[in-house]
Amino acid sequence: MKKAPGKTLVVGASYVALECAGFLAAYGYDTTVMVRSIFLRGFDQDMANRIGTFMENHKTKFIRGATPSKMEKLDGEDGQISVTFKQGEEEKVEKYDTVLFAMGRYAVTGGINLAAAGVTCEPNGKFKVNDEEQTNIPHIYAIGDVIYGQLELTPVAIKAGMLLSKRLFAGATAKMDYLNVPTTVFTPLEYGCCGYDEEAAKTQFGAENILTYHQEFQPLEW
Repeated sequence: MKKAPGKTLVVGASYVALECAGFLAAYGYDTTVMVRSIFLRGFDQDMANRIGTFMENHKTKFIRGATPSKMEKLDGEDGQISVTFKQGEEEKVEKYDTVLFAMGRYAVTGGINLAAAGVTCEPNGKFKVNDEEQTNIPHIYAIGDVIYGQLELTPVAIKAGMLLSKRLFAGATAKMDYLNVPTTVFTPLEYGCCGYDEEAAKTQFGAENILTYHQEFQPLEW
């Protein structure tokens, strides 16, 4: 960008959205996050809400339960963007210098024309696979970010590719473990996790079979 972002609206509550909002607010910019439903979908919600509370206490603003319906570039040298959104039953309009969308990704796979080979593609350009990364056409595999509903992490794609090549060409049998992947979210209050989050564990094993332990401590950087 050739100028500072100024008053910024971040649309979405993914880790990319919250990370960007965090550093913009830390630099002193007027920063607002528009949250459609929950923080950090797919992560432990207790931790996600702690991050949201921390950010709110450190100058990040939140508009909850809203999505933009219209954006319009206004005339004038400042070139602000008028954003129309609905919050509940009320329609509101706010002006921003910069609008950043961080609402998830889709895969640009249409140009490969895999449909000609019979491969089924999901609306977001990704492919459903089995535990050996096979698509619905057994001799066509998908790894990395093009797997539907799977982790979008570079080291995961590299590891899955290595294991797949060893199974195909070296007689190995080891499959990729997509569950026990350490992940870090670089929000202002940093968050790391591995394995099931609490909600997923209860769904998988039953709440009566889960014990949850809490321990609070002062972050070392404080």
